[in-house]
Amino acid sequence: MAGFHTKSFSSHDDYMTPKYAWENIKQFIPSDKIIWESFYGDGTSGTHLRDLGFNTIHEDIDFFVENKGDIIVSNPPFSISKEVMDRLYDLDKPFIIIFPQSKINTSYFRKWKNKKLQIIVPRKRIQFIKNGNELNNKCNFDCFYYCYKMNLPSDIIWLE
Repeated sequence: MAGFHTKSFSSHDDYMTPKYAWENIKQFIPSDKIIWESFYGDGTSGTHLRDLGFNTIHEDIDFFVENKGDIIVSNPPFSISKEVMDRLYDLDKPFIIIFPQSKINTSYFRKWKNKKLQIIVPRKRIQFIKNGNELNNKCNFDCFYYCYKMNLPSDIIWLE
């Protein structure tokens, strides 16, 4: 769900997560926890997580008001990444979120320096979905899975 001003992305945050983006990290998501996919989009992300066997809450509700599930697994709108990271900081609950790799250089990410973030690096760029169509090879930026309290085996994991 990106909001970038480039040749291939409009200024809207209506870019959905392809199922393979969750399949890539399935082994790192605890199967015994209730997942809150906290940004609804078109509803497919929650369906993908359920299809992968996870107990998932995915409702069209306000992330900044509600607090559901044991962990957050989501692809928030990139245009509100600061607000999302501030809210996650306040919630202090485990999460895996997809954001552009460049976000790690922002001041709002730096405030996490005393909290241990871990990163999963995808093997290739995630090609988000716009209006039901995958944007094959049109995404011109890299994303990471930023993780907190997920007890990953190392601080940086490079997917094969």
